[in-house]
Amino acid sequence: MERRDVEVFLALAEELHFGRTAQRLRVSQARVSQSIKAVERRIGAPLFDRTSRRVALTPIGRQLEADIRPAFEQLLAGIERAITAGRGIEGALRLSFEAPALAELISVPLNAFRARYPACELEIREAPFHDPLAPLRAGEADVAVMLLPVTEDGLTTGPVVHTEPMVLAVASGHPFARRDFVTLEDLGRDTVLRAAHPPPAYWSETTPKGTPMTRGRAYGTFQELLLVIGAGEGICPLAAHAERYFARPGIAFVPFRDAPDAHWGLVWPTAGETGRVRAFATEFEST
Repeated sequence: MERRDVEVFLALAEELHFGRTAQRLRVSQARVSQSIKAVERRIGAPLFDRTSRRVALTPIGRQLEADIRPAFEQLLAGIERAITAGRGIEGALRLSFEAPALAELISVPLNAFRARYPACELEIREAPFHDPLAPLRAGEADVAVMLLPVTEDGLTTGPVVHTEPMVLAVASGHPFARRDFVTLEDLGRDTVLRAAHPPPAYWSETTPKGTPMTRGRAYGTFQELLLVIGAGEGICPLAAHAERYFARPGIAFVPFRDAPDAHWGLVWPTAGETGRVRAFATEFEST
């Protein structure tokens, strides 16, 4: 028996309806009938009782289904495992996160990837705050989840995995803390703090109207940055999830009215693209 004939027989044994079987297998109803007749000729006996109102397995058909279904399902599972191994979707995929909270914010596609590729283990780590590309450069991570854009040579930018608005972190006693929103122009009215790594390109050195921004020194850890903001030494644009994950009495998070959204995406070394990396990126492209 050909594999396709086995598939048709087992599908019809479940559906007991030629039309539904054809629709399920995406073939014509005539193709289903032809396949079943071919199997019956090979067996030498009817496998289904057909009337104008019902389709039912004959005793020989029931026995054939019981005999071959477990073996066929085992065969399909073996083929799938071989395909998975051939595509490299097993072993470990090392992920680094510029913002640790993103691991929770994108948990749905992460869990979907785990379910789809159970032989591939996700190893998650936090990237250094002062240099989130460091794990990729050192070969300690296969994929990074980072704030876009990333334009460094030798790196491929994959799909966006999370988008959120920006907020301005200020001391709770700051005049901005009493506002409903701030604008990009407000960045010219105080010292703008940042992490040690360069800010996205759209955070230029001037406001949209050309007012120069006063830049404070860079900070090596996020907790150090928050400590300085709370002490009133400056303000800092942050992605909106910071308010949920890092709320504290001494800091207020004020929404921007006109700032671009923050886009977090996948980044990986172009020369290190593997089947695991491609499969992981595909999981996000389909969401």
